[in-house]
Amino acid sequence: MLEKNNIRLRAVEHEDVDFILRMENNTSLWGISDTYNPFSRLDIEQYVMLANKDIYSAKQVRFIMERIDNNKSVGLLDIFDFDAHNKRAGIGVVVLESERNKGIAGTALDIVVDYSFNHLNLHQLFCNIGSKNIVSLRLFEGKGFLKVGVKKDWTFKNNKYDDEILLQLIN
Repeated sequence: MLEKNNIRLRAVEHEDVDFILRMENNTSLWGISDTYNPFSRLDIEQYVMLANKDIYSAKQVRFIMERIDNNKSVGLLDIFDFDAHNKRAGIGVVVLESERNKGIAGTALDIVVDYSFNHLNLHQLFCNIGSKNIVSLRLFEGKGFLKVGVKKDWTFKNNKYDDEILLQLIN
């Protein structure tokens, strides 16, 4: 099982459609996910039907972050841009606003780092974070990720450009 403390990472189930739809269509999160249009229920249902394909063929996997004590879904964690040859992948984490500042994202990161390095045999993980997203930068740096690059004026939001920071964790 992919669990630690009170957090479990589990596969996406059909019952998660409403939760994923709510998360994906939350416009306050669109800036971190490069989403520009809302998803339909059908979009998410089709995604869920294909979500549990093998990471080696799909090149990505999504986990539901769930509290063990009450089985409540509290966030999403994605492994994306999976590259088996170069042994690397990207990581993305989002937690429900009501569940933030409780250590959930940090625990989920601990779980996925262990899974990635010890089960997928990856050499490195990376993430891309907007320079103004201080909370996420602190989270990843606190887990040992190092800033290795800056993409200048990478994203355009609220009529302003923002840099994007590339962080890596090497096993």
